[in-house]
Amino acid sequence: MPLVSSKQLLLNAQKEGYAIGAFNVENMEMMQAVVEAAEELNAPVIIQTTPSTIKYASTSLFFAIARAAAKNSKAPIVMHLDHGDSFELAAKAFRSGYTSVMIDGSAQSFEENIALSHKVAEFCHADGVNVEAELGKVGGKEDDLDGGEGMYTDPDKAKTFVDATGIDSLAVAIGTAHGIYVGEPQVDTERLKKISEKVSIPLVLHGTSGVPDDTVKKCIQLGICKVNYATDLRIAFTKGIQSYMEEDPQVIDPKKYNSRGKEYVKAYVMDKIRVCGSENKGKIRP
Repeated sequence: MPLVSSKQLLLNAQKEGYAIGAFNVENMEMMQAVVEAAEELNAPVIIQTTPSTIKYASTSLFFAIARAAAKNSKAPIVMHLDHGDSFELAAKAFRSGYTSVMIDGSAQSFEENIALSHKVAEFCHADGVNVEAELGKVGGKEDDLDGGEGMYTDPDKAKTFVDATGIDSLAVAIGTAHGIYVGEPQVDTERLKKISEKVSIPLVLHGTSGVPDDTVKKCIQLGICKVNYATDLRIAFTKGIQSYMEEDPQVIDPKKYNSRGKEYVKAYVMDKIRVCGSENKGKIRP
């Protein structure tokens, strides 16, 4: 089917108490892996690219691959810009055909973040494209994104932020971090509960690679409707390639070792779809 908006998918997830898995991809094989996993499990998924990924290849190229991959799939597939850091980049993804965008103004002041997020939401809503924004700051480092020590989301400010911006979903900072964790992350589920009580729109969990599955499931019970995975997909793809190269060090055909990388990513994505509870939730319904 054609690429779809995330709006109804997230509202369905919110209503029924599960989450949509959102998976960052870096190439065609990783994208194929996500779509194949979604197809096998009859699950909606969100494919994501970051600013650094689309420096490697353009929004137009990634969108074209996603559109082609989704065309022959019965699973609902969303194409999403992750951590867009400017109005210009959000607009570029929008014009390329992305069906969802994130504007991340978390490095700016509260007032500046509101103004930027509102501007992007107003622009994208003109064509029905969903907008995610972030309040607080998810810590850690991944690609060109450096969240430092992070800054927790204030539940009262979250309501003000959502009301003022008109965004469709909110990424919250509750102790997760981008990149690879040193030790087990300490997720503030009590803070998440308070945010959920204040905010009516779907909530998003970033920095989930490395977070225990039971913690993710608890967060979903408390209002998380979209769960982002990035670092672990890269690790899976690289391990797949390494395993093939160890078996056949003389291989020169990229299709062979990239296929192994794809297999590893697909297995990981299928596991996380089940963690999110979105298996057999592939029907788009109001």
